[in-house]
Amino acid sequence: MKRILSLLLACAMGLPMLSGCSQSNTRELTATPIKLTQDDMMAHNLDALTVYAALSDFGLDLLKQTRTANGEKAMASEIDHTPFSTLVSPLSVALALSMTANGADGNTLAQFQDVLGGGVDLVELNTACAQLMADYQGLGGSTKCAIANSLWVDPEGQIKDEFIGQCRGIYDAQVFSAQLSEPGIVKDLNGWVSQHTNKMIPSIIDEPFEQNTALLLVNALYLKNKWLQGFDPRATREMDFHHAGGPDSRMEFLSKHSTELSYIQDKGAQGVVLPYDDGRLAFFAILPDLYPDSPDLGEWLDDLEGNSLAELIQCREDALFLSFAMPKFMAEWKGNLEEVLPLLGLEDAFSPGMADFSKMGDNSAGYYLEKVIHATKIEVDEKGTEAAAATVVAASGGSAAPPEAGITLILDRPFLYGIIDLQTGVPLFLGTYE
Repeated sequence: MKRILSLLLACAMGLPMLSGCSQSNTRELTATPIKLTQDDMMAHNLDALTVYAALSDFGLDLLKQTRTANGEKAMASEIDHTPFSTLVSPLSVALALSMTANGADGNTLAQFQDVLGGGVDLVELNTACAQLMADYQGLGGSTKCAIANSLWVDPEGQIKDEFIGQCRGIYDAQVFSAQLSEPGIVKDLNGWVSQHTNKMIPSIIDEPFEQNTALLLVNALYLKNKWLQGFDPRATREMDFHHAGGPDSRMEFLSKHSTELSYIQDKGAQGVVLPYDDGRLAFFAILPDLYPDSPDLGEWLDDLEGNSLAELIQCREDALFLSFAMPKFMAEWKGNLEEVLPLLGLEDAFSPGMADFSKMGDNSAGYYLEKVIHATKIEVDEKGTEAAAATVVAASGGSAAPPEAGITLILDRPFLYGIIDLQTGVPLFLGTYE
């Protein structure tokens, strides 16, 4: 019988709680870490840009496909849905999948390398991920960032020590032994996720896994940032937000007046980049142009390809904003990704007849990925942003010159937003507020 692999990705933005969590059905294991060599780290410098570009592509495609699937399910339901928003954490998904790739071989491995690394070798992909984890946990300013990984091994899973050692050495993963099909796993796993997301994601699963589930691979990202230039609470005011296809909502808007901000204008849209005080990460928001023949957010988003998003951010220019306003909001999303990821190129991993995870375990019938559950949350206010996400996976364009008289940008209709690494273009969070 094929063994199921489950990946749990949890990410959040905020101050982490790093104390131990109570686990009634779980015991922590020790394994010899297999670390990257110095030669591996040096080779990373040759391929880092390729990996960063691939991760940027992956993030945008993940958001687009997830949003499309979200909309299709809403339309298929007989329930009257209010306008929906989508939020994903490409970084958390990519880190957990990269960890998983170390157990893959053959064409399955090649697909992981193409989707996550732009075709680079697994060593380069591992090195790039390890470097990003180290960089983000060493950011300056007031940014608080913690990244945690873990493996949850079923006693019957037959997972190889070498694979466990690689996850420990490269991704600093904790290793637990647990009966994954027993009720106790629900409390233990939810406790771990809640702990490493500062309770922003209090639970990720509601029931145990299938009897033949062999392994859980877990990533937790927790991040809290303050604006480089905060919003004055006295300037926050109520305005109408015009939802897509739905009634307007009266809500609070953060606002600035007569101030210099980083401006985006290209590809039929305009937007803003708001840096955090760590000097590397930033929040961005992009609003499609509003003309009689302009596409709506979904159509505009579908036309973005490749590194278009990263190029938009890179082409920002400082400009005078006469007035800027965006919602002070909280958004959250939860859904499944096992039908989305194959559309991005990870086809074999989810097929029992095609998946090759022979480097992961010794089960003669093999392993495959069965389920992916992703839950996310973000809060945006006068001080900065705080967000969380969790996922369970089973077994070039130029910028037009800003107007000389100054810019007025009011994000009062559906827009794209996210948190991005200004140095690499890698997106940590991407969402649509609709």
